[in-house]
Amino acid sequence: MFTSLSPTFLGQPQLSIEDVQPGDLVILGVCEATPYTPGQTSHAAGGPSAVRQALAKYAGWTGHYDFDFGAPVIGGGGRRIVDIGNLDGDPGAPEENRTRITAAVAQILGAGATPLVIGGDDSVPIPLLAAYEAQDPFHLVQIDAHLDWRHERKGVTMGWSSPMRRASQMAWVEGIVQAGLRGPGSARPEDVRDAQRYGASIFTARDIHTHGVGPVAEAVPQGSRCFITIDCDGLDPGVIPAVLSPVPGGLTYWQVVELIETLSERAEIIGFDLVELVPERDLNGVGALTAGRIICNLCAALSRARSR
Repeated sequence: MFTSLSPTFLGQPQLSIEDVQPGDLVILGVCEATPYTPGQTSHAAGGPSAVRQALAKYAGWTGHYDFDFGAPVIGGGGRRIVDIGNLDGDPGAPEENRTRITAAVAQILGAGATPLVIGGDDSVPIPLLAAYEAQDPFHLVQIDAHLDWRHERKGVTMGWSSPMRRASQMAWVEGIVQAGLRGPGSARPEDVRDAQRYGASIFTARDIHTHGVGPVAEAVPQGSRCFITIDCDGLDPGVIPAVLSPVPGGLTYWQVVELIETLSERAEIIGFDLVELVPERDLNGVGALTAGRIICNLCAALSRARSR
């Protein structure tokens, strides 16, 4: 069910999902979910391995001081980071892919751990969020250049233009906050109206560049539970060039890190995914490294939150 990897995330040993313990931060790669073209491998299938490879150079430095968050790369706060590998997937079997994703994430949650999922394209969050059905309600925070509220595209309702629409139909998602939107995408005016009618809090990239990330974080109620989903095209292509649909004017690395840190102080982060990293479009591995460093900062923020 899971593929063995080398390198693993920051050189941590790969464990079986059965060995996950309460409080663990669990790295899970998901390469395939729901393609628009039956049988076609995801454009972002190489994302999970690219992120691990980009961080491999830090594997021997995990006890070194990290100036991004003022603590060792791994070890502050007492939360163990474990890598359980990549979940097996088949571009010709989307329904089976979704079932496996939901089951694996539900098993991580059942162990009392926190899933940190690396995709794969933006269809991955749909079955991932479905795994939270038995959990307490939470707010969903999305960083993305695009709205993702299409009911269907090319006849597919579970594809990468639809994750926020599908999330809005999950009773356990009690609110949606969307940050980084800009430019045109698959959204039509009626999709925007549907998001607004639902009550989604929408912050464009221009809003954030003007007012900072504070208003985005404040849209999540103090003391609530929160899931963060990041589409790599939410960041500026000068920061992460490795995306399918680059759009100028995106968020900076530090804006994303600040938002994660602020949310971790305001709410309980109960899961995370990062999707749409396309290694074939990267420049000198900068995009994969940036994506990996965002996850490192997230792990540090979650460890600090537990210490508090």
